[in-house]
Amino acid sequence: MSVNAQIVSAGDALETLEAGWQAQSAGHLTSSWMLHGRPGVGKTQLVTELAQRIGGRLFDIRLTTIEPQDLRGLPYYDHDTKKTVWYRPEDLPDDPGQPSVLFLDELTAASPNLQPTVYGLLQERRVGRHVLPASVFIVAAGNTVDDGAIAYEMGTALSDRLIHLQVNADAKDWLEHYAVDRGLSPMVTAFLRARPDLLDTTEQALRRGDMIACTPRSWERVSDIVTAVTDKVLRHTMICGTVGNAPAAEFAQVAAELEALVSLDEIMAAPRGKRAGLYPNSINGLVGLIYALVAQAKEANIEDTIDIMADLKNMDAPGIPLAELTSFGFEILIRKAMAEGLAEAFRSSAAYHAYAEERAATGAL
Repeated sequence: MSVNAQIVSAGDALETLEAGWQAQSAGHLTSSWMLHGRPGVGKTQLVTELAQRIGGRLFDIRLTTIEPQDLRGLPYYDHDTKKTVWYRPEDLPDDPGQPSVLFLDELTAASPNLQPTVYGLLQERRVGRHVLPASVFIVAAGNTVDDGAIAYEMGTALSDRLIHLQVNADAKDWLEHYAVDRGLSPMVTAFLRARPDLLDTTEQALRRGDMIACTPRSWERVSDIVTAVTDKVLRHTMICGTVGNAPAAEFAQVAAELEALVSLDEIMAAPRGKRAGLYPNSINGLVGLIYALVAQAKEANIEDTIDIMADLKNMDAPGIPLAELTSFGFEILIRKAMAEGLAEAFRSSAAYHAYAEERAATGAL
């Protein structure tokens, strides 16, 4: 059974869920949500980000690891009333004054014996006598049988209880709205900007019968490996085991190129008039510099960061689209600055004003 819902990026799914939360908070919509997507596409990360955005607690329940009684609770015989009392599990939120996200992960892989209990949570927002407060936002997630993961077909009795979103890996969205915010290694971000087709190769891997595929989750792990392991031979072995031999070989070439460049710290430390000679002279190197600038941007260095970004367009680098790269760099830097309260630096930056005036004069703004 195919998921005939709209395909959205992780960023768009996050915006949709946040709008759903706002509608629920206003009393206009009370529904449960379902995220479909391949393993590693970023479903868990976007639910975690949602909880952070709404200032709520995240209750993460992996349905493949529990039994029905783990949600229903345990019975206790009350001798005074001669009734069975159910003690609810602590994994379910019960504070009406605290926003919460109840995340029911791996729903489609859960045992069929568990699904009737889950139905009550998704439709009636209750398990037995325990009713979830109105401040609880419910999101489920799972894979489909076509994703190569363990999954059961979702029946209509369950699917009718949900608003469905089909999450797909989009390289531009992932790079600008996740990788930058998480400060992933510029080696990874520069590589995937050049090879966006390698962000998610699950479908191709399934067709070839390969065990290992590239996914957003695996590239985040590559970033961790690059940061933690300095021995290039050992690092390459680990990356091969994370994204596969062919993507790892391509990544190694870009990584070697970026490692040979002058460090961002050296560029930052140099006087502005002498920085041009330290800039990379390849497109991979410049993209890596841009992502490194954005990843390390903070209040203490934002002025130098803006200057370095603005001066990219003045390099002597024939054949490289410097104007496009500078525009791209400022786009993601401004977005980060606005999110972290650093936007005032752009208003007072002579370098940025000169860049903006030049863009306006050419009709680019």
